[in-house]
Amino acid sequence: MHFPRIGSVVEMMELINDIGFLPLLDSGIYGYSAEEIVDEDCRYVNFPDGGWDWPLWKWKGQIVTEMPCMYGKFFNKKAGFISKEWWPDFCNYRRSKFPYPNEDSIEGTIIDTLRTSGSLITRQLRAACGFNGKGMRSKFDGYITRLEMATYIVTEDFVYPRDKHNREYGWGWSLLNTPEELYGKEACQCDRSAEESFQRIVGQFKKILPNATETQILRCIS
Repeated sequence: MHFPRIGSVVEMMELINDIGFLPLLDSGIYGYSAEEIVDEDCRYVNFPDGGWDWPLWKWKGQIVTEMPCMYGKFFNKKAGFISKEWWPDFCNYRRSKFPYPNEDSIEGTIIDTLRTSGSLITRQLRAACGFNGKGMRSKFDGYITRLEMATYIVTEDFVYPRDKHNREYGWGWSLLNTPEELYGKEACQCDRSAEESFQRIVGQFKKILPNATETQILRCIS
């Protein structure tokens, strides 16, 4: 499939709704990422004074909140978007591979903390779960990535620090939550078997990426 060149956040939302699945950055499949299909003026640029601009990066929060759609590290531990239409099948398939964690496990504690406290940025969630001290940040991030891959955690929005002039700056922080809290349990339920959902997803990827190999597709969605 030849993806149209995207020049606005509205066009990006329309594309995500149309194809269902879209990694944000390099997916391992040439041309298949939001970064690769946006116009030149929507890509990352460095300024001589050390500043930067990246319209695509700034679109993420608007896409997640206004479509809405799911965002997280879903594609081989890389971040991307999944439309609400395709989320039940994706959730059905992934959770068959990653059963709900035991409540006494670290993963179970993380999910329970989110359900009890509500949405939290990563560092708040890390502190609430007691992951303090040297080396704990990267270790905790690994648990979050696994929970995102398993579809138990998604990004609700993005939070940015503000300078003394009340202007947002920096890369921002993911505001994490469970998809059930955001959209209800029915948004994560599917009346197909996990295998049927998997085959349906593979079929969609083959439709939108006719030149991709099966190995590339499976690496992206497995």
